[in-house]
Amino acid sequence: MTAPLSTAAPPHTFSAGPFGTVAITGILSGMGVVQNNWLPSDKSTHWDVSNAQIFLQKTTGWFQFYLQGGAYNLPSVGTAFLKTTDTLTGFYGPFPQGYLKLVKGNLNVEVGALPTLIGAEYTYTFENMNVERGILWNQENAVNRGIQVSDTFKKLSLTVSWNDGFYSNVYNWISGSAAYAFNSANTLSLVAMGNAGQTTTVPTNIATPFLQNNGQIYNVLYTYSHESWTLTPYWQYTRVPANASLGILEKGSTNGGALLLNYNFKHGISLAVRPEYITSSGSTTDLLNLTLLSYGPGSNAFAFTVTPTYQKAGFFLRGDLSVVYARSFTPGLAFGPIGLKSKQTRGLVEAGFMF
Repeated sequence: MTAPLSTAAPPHTFSAGPFGTVAITGILSGMGVVQNNWLPSDKSTHWDVSNAQIFLQKTTGWFQFYLQGGAYNLPSVGTAFLKTTDTLTGFYGPFPQGYLKLVKGNLNVEVGALPTLIGAEYTYTFENMNVERGILWNQENAVNRGIQVSDTFKKLSLTVSWNDGFYSNVYNWISGSAAYAFNSANTLSLVAMGNAGQTTTVPTNIATPFLQNNGQIYNVLYTYSHESWTLTPYWQYTRVPANASLGILEKGSTNGGALLLNYNFKHGISLAVRPEYITSSGSTTDLLNLTLLSYGPGSNAFAFTVTPTYQKAGFFLRGDLSVVYARSFTPGLAFGPIGLKSKQTRGLVEAGFMF
């Protein structure tokens, strides 16, 4: 989790026999959304459960594990709202993440359904500075199944993973990250992942876009965290190479950047902002890029999100106010009932309890 929310401290623990001491935490939260220029498949308002999840974990000893189960929603700016029940069936099911972890000194090996190494934002609403994910996150994967090895050498942390990319169940992706901590407040990270072969399987869920699952993603991230400030600027480049055997006749790419900033005031109040920009390669005749950026080939978009948060003990209340501005879009692929509006403004309120 990044700032500003935090789970119960210390967590609730119990004895699990041969597994030793296990910690249990959870979250129950709901949200409401109001927006203009909604997409044809959407509507102006929504109310739904955003999280009803339990987390079990063992964090000591050479044998550790993490298990996550329950209901969740994955709202993101500039896209149609998806009901929580449809999110469960379309994405990662009622047990979205869980893995075994073997630890020896600074070296550890994880096996299971793992959070991606890519990007500066995590998957679930409570983990991030903003409630909704951003327009760069929409180009990334979130959960991948596989094996991951990590080690730390003084100030340098290295991780490599063999996994199924965009949750495709085809294990041909390689991910890697290198993070250098200059000091306790400043860290620079380089992250890359890509398909080492090709995936011909037709996706059966929303989590696996066919084109992106045959591509590559690159990140450069810098994080500053000191006292009340958390600041993370990052750059992202995605690429799908041409592959005639898969019907991909032209290469395509996106290029973008974002700044994630959070400041903690007194009395449990904080404020986060997230400006973003992304652009897509291609032209109006390049059908490949219609999928890489949903506003059409050669399009670009700017988004800005501001999120005030209040937390007292386990209770929290926060809200997003976001605007997405699409430019050079293909008529019919932007906002509004027939896809001709360039802007969408959305307000979202989330409240709940962490325990």
